[in-house]
Amino acid sequence: MVVDDQQIVREGLMSLLDLMDDIEVVGGAADGAEAVRLAGETSPRVVLMDLRMPGMGGAEATRRILSEHPDVAVLVLSTFADDESLVDALNAGACGYLTKDANQEQIAVAIRSSAHGQSTFDPAVTRRLTAALSVPAAPPVAPSRSSPPPSAPAPARRRVNPDGLTGREVDVLKLIAQGLSNGEIASTLFIEETTVKTHINNAFAKINARNRADAVRYAYQQGLARP
Repeated sequence: MVVDDQQIVREGLMSLLDLMDDIEVVGGAADGAEAVRLAGETSPRVVLMDLRMPGMGGAEATRRILSEHPDVAVLVLSTFADDESLVDALNAGACGYLTKDANQEQIAVAIRSSAHGQSTFDPAVTRRLTAALSVPAAPPVAPSRSSPPPSAPAPARRRVNPDGLTGREVDVLKLIAQGLSNGEIASTLFIEETTVKTHINNAFAKINARNRADAVRYAYQQGLARP
């Protein structure tokens, strides 16, 4: 399903995607409210979502669609790639983000990836994403002259993985945050791709991630990955 308030853009995308043998366009919506209604009527696997539209915007429409239809993948296609738009879309649950500079084949590839539970981000969006989700550590505070002498350093403690993640699940999340596919993760860790999928499913369940975008955000927030 294609959502865009500009009729010529919406109809152009629908016509281009209909030329693809493996993609069927089930409908088009001119705003967020229409998108929410149409999603219930057409049950799309992927929604190609614009963000800035009159009335209900794309982020709110994404949030409502996913709350009612959690199996749907929402892929953002927007003119804008500023931090606010990007974070709003990902917080709403979008699984990928492209700008309208993308060509027909890039959009088609992203739709196919979204349908299979994978995320696709425009390179410029990826750079902004890592910057937005990375919080630098606070600088150490110098002790004042009246401060007591520092105590002896505590013995080093073994890092405990968050949310009960195993070491291998953390490894997989780190590689997802680097943008690697399941096959590339398998090659990097010298394990089978089916094993990678098992680790991903287990990790996603523990961190309550619906898709790879959620996993990327989690990895940066927990300090498992850095730019």
